[in-house]
Amino acid sequence: MQQRRLLVLGANSAIGQGLLMYAKQQGALVAGVSRSPAPESVMVDDWLVLELQQGEAAAVLNTVVADFCRQFQPTDIFICHGVLQQDRLKAEKTIRQLDEQAAMHSWWVNYLLPAVHLQALFGYLQQHPCRVLVLSAKVGSISDNSLGGWYSYRSAKAALNMLVKTLSIELSRLKAPALVAALHPGTTESLLSSPFLRNIPPSQLQTPAQTAARLWQVATALQPEQHGKLLHWDGSILPF
Repeated sequence: MQQRRLLVLGANSAIGQGLLMYAKQQGALVAGVSRSPAPESVMVDDWLVLELQQGEAAAVLNTVVADFCRQFQPTDIFICHGVLQQDRLKAEKTIRQLDEQAAMHSWWVNYLLPAVHLQALFGYLQQHPCRVLVLSAKVGSISDNSLGGWYSYRSAKAALNMLVKTLSIELSRLKAPALVAALHPGTTESLLSSPFLRNIPPSQLQTPAQTAARLWQVATALQPEQHGKLLHWDGSILPF
């Protein structure tokens, strides 16, 4: 049986680190890409430090990611970028709170950064039977939105879901062996979720390790009928 090889983009996020540690415990080789060096608490087989700033020629710089991927030859890829609230960026309760620069930053982290990484990986996905899970959010589902608010985050994640769907169609037309899906990880203890945990029942809150175990199982069981879909953390298909 082929040894699994996990590549995590956004590897220093809480879920990213959890995935690296869990996969390593399962006997996989693991590698990460992040703006900062690998933390001492995570044992990795390879690591790439790469910081892409909004407004740079990200697709050009991401040739480094493409080369790193070809060298590592992953069987599983997780893209773990995400930001909900940070500094000037707030989770808007009303459109009156929408801030142009903050919204652009949300779109960069939640949509464009995963997009340019997928662009960089495209050649590899055409040739290799790997599984690609892009962390999204259930609140990015247009048909599931009954509460409103969170304009920038919801819109960016909805765009991300469409990106994954459109990429899956292109890969299928090319008869590429890779599978790609967007994935809602559930509420996880992290920097992203910390301002919003007060009203979350303990039964619905997961540690990064618990989330990593669930997401690894989704990757393990990923099927062609899930290609291009938005998946719940248990592998079920969520509405767009």
